Amino acid sequence: MPDMNRQIVLAQLPQGKLVPENFKLIEQPKPVAGEGEALVRTRYISLDAANRAWMQGATYRSALTAGQVMAGGAISEVVDSKDPSLSPGDLVWGDTGWQDYAVAPAGKLGKLPKLEPITHLLSVYGVAGLTAYFGLLECGQPKPGETVVVSAAAGSVGSIVGQIAKIKGCRVVGIAGGAAKCEWLKSELGFDEALDYKSGELKRLMKEALPNGIDVYFDNVGGDIFEACLFAMNTHGRIACCGAVSQYDGVPPQHGPRGVPGLIVTKRLTLRGFIVSDFDDQREQALKDLQGWVADGRLKVQEDIIEGLESTPRALIGLLAGENRGKRMVKV
Repeated sequence: MPDMNRQIVLAQLPQGKLVPENFKLIEQPKPVAGEGEALVRTRYISLDAANRAWMQGATYRSALTAGQVMAGGAISEVVDSKDPSLSPGDLVWGDTGWQDYAVAPAGKLGKLPKLEPITHLLSVYGVAGLTAYFGLLECGQPKPGETVVVSAAAGSVGSIVGQIAKIKGCRVVGIAGGAAKCEWLKSELGFDEALDYKSGELKRLMKEALPNGIDVYFDNVGGDIFEACLFAMNTHGRIACCGAVSQYDGVPPQHGPRGVPGLIVTKRLTLRGFIVSDFDDQREQALKDLQGWVADGRLKVQEDIIEGLESTPRALIGLLAGENRGKRMVKV
């Protein structure tokens, strides 16, 4: 029905691992824009490990609660606008949630350029690409010839981090789950080495692949992999702390790595957490660089597009289990 709005709500907060029963698909009347607002129709929903983290408590945004529309960023098309800054047909980015339609203040919607494919606005030119760019270059500050290690290397951010590090003249080692992903990182994306953490031999593989240690570690996962890389860092090494997906879904770990304060001091390590909005004033240059690298073929874009709003819960669960290569999104 054209006047109805399908929504996926968080039926109940997960106890342990996320399951499809934590969500419910409902229908509500299509909302109407008020003064200063815009009605938008969702085109593509971004799926990110952070979606799960929001269910655990407040992060850089408010915690999610049972009964509300599941939060998430999306590319949407303006259907109706009561604000002069937006017109019907404009493409916008905003935290509009898992639903067909949403109403939001115009000031909370970022106008997007019209380019093809528009999915690149969610991947390489969106949060994933910008997170990789700023996390590596601003926080990691790699130098030519250094060794860069990235975890979740086949994911939306990690796959771009590794390629940018290669562009900057670094030796790049990715950590990913499964032999097929590791082979893809080397044969398609140009990683120097790729280590399978599911092999049960990560520490041995790291010793073989990293005889001279790690200069920059881009951490997407936390947990045991973070600990293994931390103790392999070189003096004056830099760690960009982007996420901790290994700790988002299920029972949180009971303790972290021990002996860390002394290690950080002894090796004079720099650990920096960040979110992409920290660097909004540099966005224009970042996009210029990313577009140039894509155009000349040095940066390959991998997208994982799932069809249908109703598929969103299972698509997120699959992302948390490592199903995806590159940026996962849902076409509504």
